[in-house]
Amino acid sequence: MRTKLSAGLWLVLAGVPAWAHHSFSAEFDEKKVVNLVGTVTLMEWVNPHTWIHVAVKSPDGAVTTWMIEGNTPNSLLRAGFTRKSLEPGTEIAVQGFQAKSGDNKASGSAIMFRDGRLLSLGSAREGSQKALLDWVSSDESVWRKVASEQARGESR
Repeated sequence: MRTKLSAGLWLVLAGVPAWAHHSFSAEFDEKKVVNLVGTVTLMEWVNPHTWIHVAVKSPDGAVTTWMIEGNTPNSLLRAGFTRKSLEPGTEIAVQGFQAKSGDNKASGSAIMFRDGRLLSLGSAREGSQKALLDWVSSDESVWRKVASEQARGESR
């Protein structure tokens, strides 16, 4: 009896990490591509996914905080991130896929820095490659738009 109870408890506990981890399609919508320009407020290096908090300023001056989900900390380190890559105050442009709930949360695809460097966050959904390539090819226009908005006092 004790062996059956231990085996049953082991099976339940072994399934907890799989149950706690979500699939992309359960939480995010690959048809809702978001392109955000903002300032990093916090970078959380936690498992199973990193989280980047970004303050995005709208044209009317309102600031909205977005949470961007990245890959695992280890995967981001292998992709070229360091703990200093996204310090508070860093200006970035992020492309990702918005949460199905409509919350200000997205699964990040790529980050672009002001100097043009690109880093992958690990979310590459089927059909998203064209959107990502179009976005990358427009990197100069992304920052030109930001500079123009800043000059008019409308920075995002």
